[in-house]
Amino acid sequence: MFSDNKIWIGKSENRVYLEPKMANRHGLVAGATGTGKTITLKVLAESFSEMGVPVFLADVKGDLASLATAGTDSENMQERIKRFEIDNFSYKSFPVQFWDLFGEGGLPVRTTVSEMGPLLLSRILNLNDTQTGIMNIIFRIADDKGLLLLDLKDLRAMVQYVGDNAKEYTLDYGNISSQSIGAILRNMIALEDQGGEYFFGEPELDFNDWMKVDSQNKGYINILHSPRLFLNPSLYSTFLLWMLSELFENLPEEGDLEKPKMVFFFDEAHLLFEDAPKILLDKIEQVVRLIRSKGVGVYFITQSPTDLPDDVLSQLGNRIQHALRAYTPAERKKVIAAAETFRQNQKFNTVEAITELATGEALISMLDEKGRPSVVERAFVLPPQSKFGTIDDLLRNQIIKGSKLYSKYSEEVDRKSAFEVIREEKRIQQEYIDSEKERIEKQKIREQKEKEEKKYQKNIKKSNRMTPTEKAANSAMSAIGREIGKSLIRGILGSLKR
Repeated sequence: MFSDNKIWIGKSENRVYLEPKMANRHGLVAGATGTGKTITLKVLAESFSEMGVPVFLADVKGDLASLATAGTDSENMQERIKRFEIDNFSYKSFPVQFWDLFGEGGLPVRTTVSEMGPLLLSRILNLNDTQTGIMNIIFRIADDKGLLLLDLKDLRAMVQYVGDNAKEYTLDYGNISSQSIGAILRNMIALEDQGGEYFFGEPELDFNDWMKVDSQNKGYINILHSPRLFLNPSLYSTFLLWMLSELFENLPEEGDLEKPKMVFFFDEAHLLFEDAPKILLDKIEQVVRLIRSKGVGVYFITQSPTDLPDDVLSQLGNRIQHALRAYTPAERKKVIAAAETFRQNQKFNTVEAITELATGEALISMLDEKGRPSVVERAFVLPPQSKFGTIDDLLRNQIIKGSKLYSKYSEEVDRKSAFEVIREEKRIQQEYIDSEKERIEKQKIREQKEKEEKKYQKNIKKSNRMTPTEKAANSAMSAIGREIGKSLIRGILGSLKR
């Protein structure tokens, strides 16, 4: 809730606030399933929107779409409002834009294969190091030939082209094995079967369309509809990494702002780091560390702080920890590790508190005005002003088609790129091969005719060189041969009649 020019998150003995100018120092929302992370996420998203800051969040379960609808009063809500002593609480809807990589529950989100790049694309395709090296070669050859890689059919055509001409490129680019080419093509089929072809193409996403406010100066909440996407964890996590990298590379430096330009919430954040190669982990850590200077805040939502690498965790200044369960020694270690990330409060034992927290209750530590972590507070998180639960498909479709961006993104554009160029080259090459075959065949016929003509002329010349006696003998022999042939035929026919 936006109050007193701050984000009011929760209340213990005192109110707990997040300073807007410290919001781009990133944050963490952690806790076991069912402890209230989703409600906390909604409260934060609503507050940023009301503050005029656009928001992005991934809706894995489909229950964040209700940010588009005002909440309704109930006895339970009245009790919560009374507990927080909120005098001016009101139910509100917030400006929402729905997005979906598959174009089903929101506007299509697309990027080009070239923009994704070989490293992230190799992660989506689950390629090993050798196959990733081949993918780098394929991208380099495409660049050198000036071929655009926009969608998966472009990439497929390029992979097949490089495979067919591997010997030609080996000396300049390195060894290109048919086994690696085959593995890449097989994994591309798997990605296509999972709907990956919808993500690659044009028009590609313009992030400026996410960084907007409505007519009342509320920041748009961009919701990525992710229930289907989440079934492919590799594509889900790589999309989020790509998005973060693109923002980092394209946004200008802003320095310290009074409030962020935009805030991103990455749900199920542990997926970003699972099985990621070191080069990718280093890139994530670099982006998280430096993107705050672009005015962007990043908030990770996961079960335990230990789900994140230490280098990333050290960049998260604002922390909200919901309950963790400790039924095993391994779980106990996670609780202790989570407790150690806070500046301790002498009023309670942080380790014990983490296991005792009720649903909707959390340990909260925010950066103060000077960027110092506050002493951890045990507090209840405010209720959201929007509706609990989800929305029906009718309302979702109304919002999607009513968006000013609908005409921009709804129809896919397929311009000339690698697929068309390579297909045209193959057509020209095949026409040349066919014309050469035809030329060779005609040449053979011509040569055969010339040979027969020479033989005929030779016979003519030979005939002209015969004496009259030889010609008469030759003519007689021919006549005798004809008569013998006729007699044989008459004999055969006579036998058949009898």
